[in-house]
Amino acid sequence: MSRLGNLGARLYRGEVGYDFIGKRKIWYGVSILITITAIVGLAVSGLNMGIEFKGGAVFTTDTKAKVSVSQAHEDAVAASGHEAIVQELGNGGLRIQITEVDTQKADEIKAQLSEDLGIPESKINADLVGPSWGEQIANKAWTGLGIFMILVVVYLAIAFEWRMAVAALVALIHDITITVGVYALVGFEVTPGTVIGLLTILGYSLYDTVVVFDSLKEGTKGITKQTRWTYSEIANRSINGTLVRSINTTVVALLPVAGLLFIGGGVLGAGMLNDISLSLFVGLAAGAYSSIFIATPLVADLKEREPQIKALKKRILAKRAAAAAKGESVEDQQRDEAAADLDDDAETAGAGTVVGQRRQPGGHGRTPRNRR
Repeated sequence: MSRLGNLGARLYRGEVGYDFIGKRKIWYGVSILITITAIVGLAVSGLNMGIEFKGGAVFTTDTKAKVSVSQAHEDAVAASGHEAIVQELGNGGLRIQITEVDTQKADEIKAQLSEDLGIPESKINADLVGPSWGEQIANKAWTGLGIFMILVVVYLAIAFEWRMAVAALVALIHDITITVGVYALVGFEVTPGTVIGLLTILGYSLYDTVVVFDSLKEGTKGITKQTRWTYSEIANRSINGTLVRSINTTVVALLPVAGLLFIGGGVLGAGMLNDISLSLFVGLAAGAYSSIFIATPLVADLKEREPQIKALKKRILAKRAAAAAKGESVEDQQRDEAAADLDDDAETAGAGTVVGQRRQPGGHGRTPRNRR
């Protein structure tokens, strides 16, 4: 077994672990700080909306220009009076985006670009994009996001409980806020691809959260019938038990996205990949973080406000204090309770054996094994 696989098995069995729940105030503080930074960045810098949302003109050339991309950018800005985005196409041509220009202005820019780039005007194709189209996309995206949030809350409330639904919703809002804030801080262009990436990350974020919640639901069955673990401790075991799985799935998902972002967009200069790859990269990382450091600790906080769970925690702490007064450690107490549970299970299973079965002298006879 690999070292990571061995660590995962030990985490799952509870032999080792990190106290995520116990340090939840630290994670809350870090998340609040990151969220405030994202909101401030959004308020100060704003989003760099693409041409699909602002409207404008897109000029494409079929032949290679006589100037470089940087020079074409300067010419486009000088001709339009607006910021321009210039990209080199695979055939050697150029794609020039200029926002907030009308038809008359687009004709003037086209004529000026023809002169500056040394390309006949007939070889430059101009397409106008109206802002109403981008507005329709934005409205549909917000509608889809709202419907998705409602369905998530309803499903989790039915499949698990309302506290987990609330925690998952907070985690999703946390992920969206951070992703949008990063776009505002780095100044990447927001396009329909960005919206698609933003909606895509919600599924990944929810997946990691549901995996931990499912483990937590299984581990807390009949929790009030025992005095060994508090709800927070079981929640912490659930996080540790699924930690390696969450890391593996997140890393596997991040690797191809990182290739798109850093190699495709950065090294190769395929800037059109940045709009979707950045949202996926930031969203996947934030989703993995929120499922471990936000959603599950928040569930533990909400759950331990219940009278039954609060009383259980009080009984457990009182029992541990009494054991500590006798010089017993928490581990010894839990080990004794585990042994007692095994004895109870054995007695229950033994009650179902055939009455009158003779035991061999000396105890060397073979006894039937209990089957479960």
